[in-house]
Amino acid sequence: MCGIVGYVGSEQAAPILLHGLSKLEYRGYDSAGLAVRDGVKNVEIVKAKGRLKVLAEKTNDGKALVGTCGIGHTRWATHGEPSELNAHPHCSDDGNVVAVHNGIIENYQELKEKLLKHGYTFYSATDTEVAVKLIDYYYKKYAGTPVDAINHAMVRIRGSYALAVMFKDYPEEIYAARKDSPMIIGITHGEDGKEGAAYLASDVPAILNYTRHVYYIGNMEMARLRKGEVTFFNLDGDEIEKELTEVKWDAEAAEKAGFEHFMMKEIHEQPKAVADTFHSVLKDGRINLEEMGLTEEAIKEISQIVIVACGSAYHVGMVTQYVMEDLARIPVRVELASEFRYRRPILTKDTLVIVVSQSGETADSLAALREAKNHGVKTLAIVNVVGSSIAREADYVFYTLAGPEISVATTKAYSAQLIAGYCLSMEFGRVRGQVDQEAYDEMLAELETIPDKITKILEDRERIQWFASKQVAAKNIFFIGRGIDYAISMEGSLKLKEISYIHSEAYAAGELKHGTISLIEDGTLVIGVLTQSGLYEKTLSNMVECKSRGAYLMGLTSYGHYNIEDTADFTIYVPKTDEHFAASLAVVPLQLLGYYVSVAKGLDVDKPRNLAKSVTVE
Repeated sequence: MCGIVGYVGSEQAAPILLHGLSKLEYRGYDSAGLAVRDGVKNVEIVKAKGRLKVLAEKTNDGKALVGTCGIGHTRWATHGEPSELNAHPHCSDDGNVVAVHNGIIENYQELKEKLLKHGYTFYSATDTEVAVKLIDYYYKKYAGTPVDAINHAMVRIRGSYALAVMFKDYPEEIYAARKDSPMIIGITHGEDGKEGAAYLASDVPAILNYTRHVYYIGNMEMARLRKGEVTFFNLDGDEIEKELTEVKWDAEAAEKAGFEHFMMKEIHEQPKAVADTFHSVLKDGRINLEEMGLTEEAIKEISQIVIVACGSAYHVGMVTQYVMEDLARIPVRVELASEFRYRRPILTKDTLVIVVSQSGETADSLAALREAKNHGVKTLAIVNVVGSSIAREADYVFYTLAGPEISVATTKAYSAQLIAGYCLSMEFGRVRGQVDQEAYDEMLAELETIPDKITKILEDRERIQWFASKQVAAKNIFFIGRGIDYAISMEGSLKLKEISYIHSEAYAAGELKHGTISLIEDGTLVIGVLTQSGLYEKTLSNMVECKSRGAYLMGLTSYGHYNIEDTADFTIYVPKTDEHFAASLAVVPLQLLGYYVSVAKGLDVDKPRNLAKSVTVE
C-alpha cells in the first residue's frame, strides 16, 4: 500500500511532507515524489526512484522546494514498473491538475481510451495518471469547481482510491476523495499569532508530530483543505459535517492502525487482500488470465504443472496441488525451491512451472525459476511485488494484491496466494472441460463470500485467545489432517513455531501410527483439522488414537460437525464453504492461535528471532 501526505499552511511544505513520508516507510515503497506550489506559480514536481533518502537528497531535505502547499507520495507499484516516470505525483497535460493516489483503478484502460479520444496524452504506465486527467477533463468540460470535477470522476472510476488533488486555479487548497483506501485529515487552528494548517495522510503516523486532532473522511466523500480549515462534501457536492477526533495513540501504535502488532493488523486485512486479488482477475463473470498472457490455447498445451516455493508459499502450493488436480485433472507436483534447484528435474516442453513468492526476490525460488527457463519450459509467477526479479523473469505473472506485509510471519500474503491458486485451478478446469459452467459459476459465487466468512471468524478471536493462553508452557504440539487439511496443518504448524518458538509438526493423519505416535504422551496437544467431509471420520479416528495415549485434543472443523465434541476437548468451528476453498477459512484460527501464544509468552511477534521477511540469500 502506498503512502500519501499533504500540507497547506504558512510553513514551507516540502520538509513537512518528507517527514510525513518517513513515518510511512513501514508500508513499503519503490519510489517517492513531491509536488509543491508557491502561491500562484506553477507547481514544482520532484520524483525519485528508490528509498525516501534519494528524494530528500534531491531536494536538499525539502529546502529546495519553495511553497506552503503541497502533496507527497511513496509508491508501491501496481501498474507500471518502479521508475521516476511512474512515480507520483502525476499531472494533467497542461499542469492544471496534480494528484497522488493510493489504490487500484480497475477500469483505467477504458477511461484511458475515452481520454485519448479527447486529445489527452499519457507518459506513464499508471492508472493514477488516468484519474488525474479524468478529473481535468470534467473540470474543463463543466467549467465547475474542483468538487464538481472530482465527484464526476468518482462516479466513473471503479476500484479503490484515496486521492489528494491540487488545482492550478486554487493555489492554496488541496482536495481529497476516498473510496475504500484509508485517508485521515488533521487540523491545527491558528494561535499565538500563527495561522492554522491542514494535513492529510494515508495513516496517522505521518501527521502525529503536528496535530492529534483529526477527521476520518468517509467512503465516497470529498474534502477541501485550506489553512486551518477543512470542509467535507458528499458525492452530490453538498457540504456535510464531520466529527473532530483526538488521537490518543502513540506514534508506534498508530502505524499499526490501533493494533498491537502488525501481524494482527495484517490478519484483519485478509478479507480485503482476498477480495482485491480475486476481483483483479474476475472479468465479465469469469476468471480472465489472458491479461497476464495465459490464453486458453496456452492452457490447453500444458500437460503437467510443477509448483516451486518456500515456506508458507510452499504450503499454498500444497493446497493448490489438491485443488488443481481435482478440478482440472492435470498432474501437479509441489517442490521445495531449495531442493528443486540442486537436482536434475524432468521437465517436458508442455510443463508449466509455477513459482510462488511474496517478495518476488526469494533467492531459492528465483534460482528455481531460472532453472526452469534453462529447460525451455513456460513459467508463471505468483508474486506480491510489481517489478520484482521473479515477476520480471517469468513468462506470466499473477499479482496478488495483499499490499506490503510488515510482519515476518505471513498471513494476508498467504491468503492472497491461495486465491490465486484457486483461480488458476478453476480456469484450467473450465478450459480443459473438467468443470462445467454451473459448477464454475457456483465456485465463483462462493469465492465472493470468503472475505465475509473470514471476518466472521475474526469476531470469535477472544475464544481462541483464551485457549492459546493455556498453551504457553507446551513443548511439543502436533497438527494432523488429510488432503487439503494436511496442507492447512502444515501452515498452522509453521505459524506456531516461527513466532512462539514451540516445537510443532504437521503430519498426514494416517502417518502418525507409522512412528510419530510414539511421541504422544499425557497432555500433548494434538490439533486435528477436519474440513473435508469425505475424510472427516478417518481423521477423527486418528484423533481418538492420540487421545487414548493421553493427548489433549483440539478440533478445527466446519459448522455442522458438532459430534466432534464427543472426542475433542476444545473445538473451533469455521463457516461452511466449497471444500476446495477450506484453507482460506481454516487457516485463520491457526494464525490467531500462533499469534496469541506468542503474545502470552511476551515474544516479539512481528520480528521473531533468526528470521527475515524476504530471504534473498541462499
